[in-house]
Amino acid sequence: MKVDVAVRERAALGEGPTWDPATGRLIWVDILGSRVHTWDPVTGHRTVMATEQHVGAAKPRSGGGLVVNLRDGIGLYDADGAFAWLVRDPVPGRRGNDAAVAPDGALWAGTMRYDEAPGGGTLSRIGPDATATVLLSEVTVSNGTGWSPDGTLIYYIDSPTRRIDVLCAEDQRIVERREFAVIEPGSGFPDGLTVDADGCVWVALWDGAQIRRYTPDGRLDRTVGLPVRRPTACTFGGPDLRDLYITTARTGLRDPDPLAGSLLVLQGAGRGVAALPFGG
Repeated sequence: MKVDVAVRERAALGEGPTWDPATGRLIWVDILGSRVHTWDPVTGHRTVMATEQHVGAAKPRSGGGLVVNLRDGIGLYDADGAFAWLVRDPVPGRRGNDAAVAPDGALWAGTMRYDEAPGGGTLSRIGPDATATVLLSEVTVSNGTGWSPDGTLIYYIDSPTRRIDVLCAEDQRIVERREFAVIEPGSGFPDGLTVDADGCVWVALWDGAQIRRYTPDGRLDRTVGLPVRRPTACTFGGPDLRDLYITTARTGLRDPDPLAGSLLVLQGAGRGVAALPFGG
C-alpha cells in the first residue's frame, strides 16, 4: 500500500487522530507541543490551536467544540474557543495521554507519568456529567482504546506490556481482561489503535516503523511499512471513511526521519466506523 503525506509537519509527538464527521475534518494533537491541529482534506484548510498544558487527546463534542485530555485533567473547549475544566485532577509528574469516546458518549481517558514509571498511570471513564471512575489503576503508558463495531468488546493497550488486550465492562467497571495479540520483541511497541467496520484492529507500532492489522480472532493479516520510525496512532477518515490517517513523532530521535512528525495517509486502506462525539 502506498503511503502518502497528508500534512507535512514537525510535531514533537503527534497523536490521537480523529475524524469528525460533523465538520468533515481530521483532528489530532502534538502532545509535547501543546497543540491541537485540524485539517480538511477537501479544501486543505488547517487550524492550529495552542493549549496551556500538554494535551494527550482532543475529541469532538456533541454540541460543538472539543473535549481534551490535558496534563491536569479533562477540559472542554466551546466552539468559540472558551475553555472550562470538566474534571481537574493534577498529579505531580503525570499527564494525560490517549483517549477515546465510548458508544455511550463517555470519554475513556488514559494517563501516564512523564518518566514512564511502572504503574504510574490510569484509565478512567469520564461521563458527560463530569463523573470520573477509575477503570484501571497501575497502568504504565495508557494508550490505544477502541470498541468493536457492535460495542461489546473494548480493545486496550498499555504499551510496555507489548499486548493488545480485550476488556469487558459492566456497570462502569472492568470485569474481564484478556490477551488479544502480542507484539514480538524487536518489532516496536503497540501505541494507538482503531477498529474498522469488519472488526479488524489496526495498531501503530512505536519504534517499529509499521502499521499492523489483526483480524477479530487475533490473527495478524496485514503489515504496512512506513517511512518513519515512530508512528503513534491511526484512524479512518475522509468522506467515505476509507483512508487511514497516521500520526507520527520526532521526540527522542537523534536523527529523525524527514517525515517524522507529519500526518501520513494510506488511501483506500479499508472501511472505518464513524467516531462518536463526547456527550458533554
